[in-house]
Amino acid sequence: MPRRRITFSRNVFLPLTTVCRNRCLYCGFRRPMGDGCLMSPAEVEAILERGARSGCTEALFTFGERPEEVPGFGAHLDALGESSILEYCRRLCLLAIEKGLLPHTNAGVLEEEELRMLAEVNASMGLMLETTARVFAHEGSPGKVPELRIGTIEAAGRLRIPFTTGLLLGIGETWEDRRRSLETIAKLHRRYGHIQEVILQNFTPQAGTGMASATMISTDEYCNTIRLARELLPADIAIQIPPNLADIARLVPCGVDDLGGVSPCSIDHINPEHPWPAIDELRQMVGDAELVERLCIYPQFIERGWYSPTIAPLVRRLTARLKEQYL
Repeated sequence: MPRRRITFSRNVFLPLTTVCRNRCLYCGFRRPMGDGCLMSPAEVEAILERGARSGCTEALFTFGERPEEVPGFGAHLDALGESSILEYCRRLCLLAIEKGLLPHTNAGVLEEEELRMLAEVNASMGLMLETTARVFAHEGSPGKVPELRIGTIEAAGRLRIPFTTGLLLGIGETWEDRRRSLETIAKLHRRYGHIQEVILQNFTPQAGTGMASATMISTDEYCNTIRLARELLPADIAIQIPPNLADIARLVPCGVDDLGGVSPCSIDHINPEHPWPAIDELRQMVGDAELVERLCIYPQFIERGWYSPTIAPLVRRLTARLKEQYL
């Protein structure tokens, strides 16, 4: 009987800006605007080159949602000759492709035309649904209205963008809220077939936030949520948990398929106090399963040709490299 496979992607993490229109009570990523609040092209290039030397295949671009809505941020874009954060991200995605890394962008709520523009230079994209419930933790966060996030995920499906979404567990949602959220994702995937993975991420309290004293979910509750997801989601959607936040050894047997992006050369800027495990540590954590590296676009979407001509040569080259590695 073949060994069970647990996948991961080797990436670099590029937080272009921590300026954000949302004010989620649990978020430690958002920062006040000031000098250095927008990464320069030189900073991005240095990280991409370090990632290429470390064997990374993915450039994860993330940033605060709609930072242009925060007064004063436009001046930082103007200084770089850019009209919007999305246009700047597109420029840097092209740089990542040039350096040999496939871009994956998490940009928050987007309109269909914005998704179309970024899809040309991204192998995959993502947006956490978090929850279909309206929770107090999202007060003051216009981008966390569930209908808006569902609309972005659905638009990505219409455009055939390989997509990542997920739930944030422990932010005030109920068990039934989780069920409804997973059923919503399953329904979208059955209609469009574009969701490659669902992240089940446990909320972790961060100092200085409005939920710094909140309690995390237990490992048993986490495991039961993974089992619920496996029951409700189509079989071709991978279930992912973050290896730097969760008890991998205990949770993988509950139905986990993937450990997401792991970086050998950059920190988790969303949860900086939780370092990534080394790849050798991950191999031990998954027990009898085989740990296998993947690209940020899953094999079934490569086979369907769900990627643009802009990234096609790099997709083929990196696919061949991983196949040779795991022969």
